[in-house]
Amino acid sequence: MALSIVSYNVNGIRSALSKGWAEWVRTHGFDIVCVQETKAQPDQVDLTEMADLGYHAHWHSAQKKGYSGVATFSKHQPDQVVIGCGMEKYDNEGRIIRTDFGDLTLLNCYFPSGTTGDERQGFKMEFLEDFFTWAHELKQQRPNLIIVGDYNIAHTERDIHDPKGNKNSSGFLPEEREWLSKWFNSGFVDAFRHLNPDKVEYSWWSFRAGARKNNKGWRIDYQSVSEPLRDKLISARQMNEAEHSDHCPVLVEIEE
Repeated sequence: MALSIVSYNVNGIRSALSKGWAEWVRTHGFDIVCVQETKAQPDQVDLTEMADLGYHAHWHSAQKKGYSGVATFSKHQPDQVVIGCGMEKYDNEGRIIRTDFGDLTLLNCYFPSGTTGDERQGFKMEFLEDFFTWAHELKQQRPNLIIVGDYNIAHTERDIHDPKGNKNSSGFLPEEREWLSKWFNSGFVDAFRHLNPDKVEYSWWSFRAGARKNNKGWRIDYQSVSEPLRDKLISARQMNEAEHSDHCPVLVEIEE
């Protein structure tokens, strides 16, 4: 049996729903759906369609209305749900939700973007270091760990359409890429790259200048799995055909 987990930065869940997102979910019947950038509180969203499909919903919204936020929808009710990571400055922005299913722990994450200036870039780098420490402490207690979401970093030149032109852009800065290398050398596996060493696929495109049509994108949405799960990976891919957002969904299938 394969467990299917899809992760999707929907850039506003209400917008995605208006574009047929719930019907798309129904067509695929994923076991778990992780959404980032919900930009909503649960009481602002009509999730009747998702409930009718049998999904249990768990939310972590930002304090600021219309900003950030993550939600996890699962066919099976989790054994435990933990909202946030216990660090107030990140939890106020609704960036992490943890769900446990048996001995498997899933983190649905929306990493900060640094594109609006130095202050937020500094916040992003602080988050990366704090997240690294926190996730590794969690891995000691819960070794079967899956961390999906929008990491807001393209790792290597294969993960971005114009590496030279973006070498000074937030999301492809040397220090960000070094952090991701450190991450993937510390007991976590990039599921997509592990299964597809040479494939070029992107998960985000700018809304400007026909970037998506011309496939001028970045791969910034990841599925990290801890080392014990490496050999259970079945498939991982970008679902480029889905168009409800400036991102596309990323799917991973894991042997149960």
